[in-house]
Amino acid sequence: MGNIRPGYIKSLGHQLLEEHSDIFTTDFSQNKENVTKYTTIESKEIRNRVAGYIVRQLRVKAIRKR
Repeated sequence: MGNIRPGYIKSLGHQLLEEHSDIFTTDFSQNKENVTKYTTIESKEIRNRVAGYIVRQLRVKAIRKR
């Protein structure tokens, strides 16, 4: 079983990937900075969850391309 994430984390992650797909990578710390840069999220916990979700989505996308 995987992690269950709230809908707002997923929707924000999808929105960021659609708008800035070339900026995000599978590096979590780099994504944290980018999420802070492109959103107005003030909570560190939510920022980290969104960055982690983006990393997960990019890894799954890379696996499916193989």
